Amino acid sequence: MSIFNELKDSLTEAVDIKQGRKPASRVTRYEVADVKALRERLAITQAQLAQALGTSVDTIKSWESKRRNPTGLAAKVLATIQDNPEFYRQLAEH
Repeated sequence: MSIFNELKDSLTEAVDIKQGRKPASRVTRYEVADVKALRERLAITQAQLAQALGTSVDTIKSWESKRRNPTGLAAKVLATIQDNPEFYRQLAEH
């Protein structure tokens, strides 16, 4: 099967899943971290968290005010910090 046909089949399947004609084989969901509570538990500033995550203070503020939610790698890192606060310390050292 050519890569074109594989991509076409994959897109067709995605449309079927989106329109409810076919169930997804797996769904991965991450609990959205309460960034403000997490930061307060770590006793760090918004600037310190932003620096450790490699993002801006404005991004941290928008997560804390619930205007935006962390996604992708940021969501995974925050979930890891939530489960293991020592991970923040290791992250902040780099």
